[in-house]
Amino acid sequence: MQTIWLSGAEWLAVLRIGLGLWWLESWRHKDRKGWFERGTGIAWAADVAGKHRWSVVRSGFRRVVEPRPKVMAYVVVYAELALGLGLVTGFLTPVALVAGLLLNLLYLTLMIHDWAEQGQNAMMALISLVALFAMAWQTWSLDAAFGLFL
Repeated sequence: MQTIWLSGAEWLAVLRIGLGLWWLESWRHKDRKGWFERGTGIAWAADVAGKHRWSVVRSGFRRVVEPRPKVMAYVVVYAELALGLGLVTGFLTPVALVAGLLLNLLYLTLMIHDWAEQGQNAMMALISLVALFAMAWQTWSLDAAFGLFL
């Protein structure tokens, strides 16, 4: 593989780190007081799920998320932080990539009618797949430093 400036493995590390920074930005711009104290994030998602054309999304949200809005708010917000930190540092990278891919697919499914969000979720999912199958933790990562996932 020929590349310019960096090696292929280093470019994949750049892609992984960029995806991690994207997750960190998603965490940073959240109104955590609104999510945790007023339940704004889960309330918004409940409204979206309640109007969803797929019954599996409506019923799944009612069964899994609605009974525990406070817990789910913490899960969503801190999952984004954990994904960002894991990908930027390259720690437990395959786990972070799979978890991020699943979270993006959940977001994509929930917001299937919101075209403004679809591009972001689709691109983040694609980057997760590429980074996972290309093993983007081989360079510039704690996983490589500790000899994990080789």
